Amino acid sequence: MKAADIMSRDVITVTPSTTVREIADILKAQHISGLPVTEGEDVVGIVSEEDIIFRDASLRLPAFIQILDGIIFLEGLQHYEEAIRKMAGMRAADIMTREVISVDPHTPVREIADLMVTHDINRVPVIAEGILIGIITRADIVRYAAGRSVIID
Repeated sequence: MKAADIMSRDVITVTPSTTVREIADILKAQHISGLPVTEGEDVVGIVSEEDIIFRDASLRLPAFIQILDGIIFLEGLQHYEEAIRKMAGMRAADIMTREVISVDPHTPVREIADLMVTHDINRVPVIAEGILIGIITRADIVRYAAGRSVIID
């Protein structure tokens, strides 16, 4: 079984300028937990409930600078800068994950599941010839596995 066999083809996307409020409204209305951020035909990021929750929770922490000092020490300057950007973010470009892991339509489901576990991600865009043609979520893999006698082949 390949990505094209289990992907959702009607992918809802936002642009980098979409506001956090608009993203939250889309996630709620569509009953989804994340979506690709596109600029033209390019997928430039992924934004999720986690990104919104991180932003909102971080803004409420009175001692966030002290917490971030720990992040600098434990995870490095890049993670610190990303945390600051997400906390202050008002648009998709501010809070999205920029390192997008994608697959092509021929990628085996087993490989997609491995990517999700290895990189602790919940969704993977499916891209063919540079164009977003679908998305696979953990729920898609679970649905596929539920119909199989062998969990994932």
